[in-house]
Amino acid sequence: MQERRLHHLEKIVAACALLAVLALTVGFAQAGDLDHHKKVFLRSSVVLVQDADSGETILAKNSDQILPIASITKLMTAMVILDGKLDLNDEIVVSREDIDRLKGTRSRLRTGARLTRDELLLIALMASENRAAAALARTYPGGTEEFVAAMNRKARELGMNDTHYVDPTGLDSGNVSSAEDLAKLVKAATGYPLIREYTTRDRAQVSVRGRRLSYTNTNRLVRNPRWDIDLSKTGYISEAGRCLVMRVKVASKDLIVVLLDSWGKYSRIGDANRIRKWLESSAFDDTRG
Repeated sequence: MQERRLHHLEKIVAACALLAVLALTVGFAQAGDLDHHKKVFLRSSVVLVQDADSGETILAKNSDQILPIASITKLMTAMVILDGKLDLNDEIVVSREDIDRLKGTRSRLRTGARLTRDELLLIALMASENRAAAALARTYPGGTEEFVAAMNRKARELGMNDTHYVDPTGLDSGNVSSAEDLAKLVKAATGYPLIREYTTRDRAQVSVRGRRLSYTNTNRLVRNPRWDIDLSKTGYISEAGRCLVMRVKVASKDLIVVLLDSWGKYSRIGDANRIRKWLESSAFDDTRG
């Protein structure tokens, strides 16, 4: 009887050990050709690190999974605005139609506020201002409906076949994409100097009814001198988790980084730092032969 109990206990211990190994393995993204011998533990559900020039995948985890993308949407919003060749100096009046009635998010842009299209574009990209993005779409020729149609047309042109947009802000969880598609989006958006500038600006002010409103970039990594970021966009709604896309230079490589559905307020930033550390240590190992 004692021997049987010991045998049963050994089985339980072995099963627990296996579960522990599996739990640890779930968070590891698989390395590409850069280094086959190392793995990196990441908290984001979806990860893609890609060489921006060659398109080579360096790191991937669930990169073909289709998920809500939250305010990453605003990169497409900006491209459609700029493709439309609309006058960025035109003044736009914020309307009640621009108020978020889906998630109830707040905004310091009160109805009746007047800003230029350029100012709305800046704070939509840098500070992820939802009411600014909504106003940009509403004042597009044909209105918001035509604007969203233009977003989807642009996605098809870029070969983003996993992507669909239903609103210009990203507040609607119907805005979905995959990491592989978002890498295409980041690459395309990098071709717009204004998007690169606005998404990486640390802070800015706009004047509304005689008052100066200060905004800061939602990606705190742009304020970190150790990071060389060419383009950046964050996103968050409950259905999407914390999201981050960037075009960065790390270990002498021009890279596109996509992190989706990261749990925890700081996990996407932690993952970005872990990826950079992994890349830098791998490059160092390569130089040692």
